[in-house]
Amino acid sequence: MAPLVRRTWAQRGVTPVLPQRGRSRRKVSVIAALSLSPRRRRVRTYFGVLVDANYTGAAILHFLKQLRRHQRGPIELIWDRLPAHRSGPVARWLARNHRRVHAHLLPGYAPELNPVELIWAHAKMNSLANFAPTEVKALLHQTPAALLTIAANPPLLRAFLNYCPLALYL
Repeated sequence: MAPLVRRTWAQRGVTPVLPQRGRSRRKVSVIAALSLSPRRRRVRTYFGVLVDANYTGAAILHFLKQLRRHQRGPIELIWDRLPAHRSGPVARWLARNHRRVHAHLLPGYAPELNPVELIWAHAKMNSLANFAPTEVKALLHQTPAALLTIAANPPLLRAFLNYCPLALYL
């Protein structure tokens, strides 16, 4: 739970102190999806949060099922090469839902092509910068709040999509 430290303002002669808890292995894992309507009018984001756990194939599958419930039409998944994205449960589910859900993998290491990476960068550099929680409960409260703030800003979400040089987003 170490913070991303950014420059901040303080009174002259008073150095800001960012207390933090050392050696804590507690964490919050987040998954997100950006959605662009077929006519490219609406941009939305969906996210899920896990406490003290990683997003494994089963957790990603749960997220995909929730996403499919909220999305009416076909879904084109464009994601990085995280092994859990290609794991057994996810691969089997995608094979069964091949008419409605298609998965496309990005090249090996290409964060500049992934608009969701821009969501993480924006959250870390703005709402979560200099935030050093001492308990996971505070992090669990602040992380979704930061993501909901981003989700409530469609022009920002559209900017994330437009920044990534994929022909699909143009």
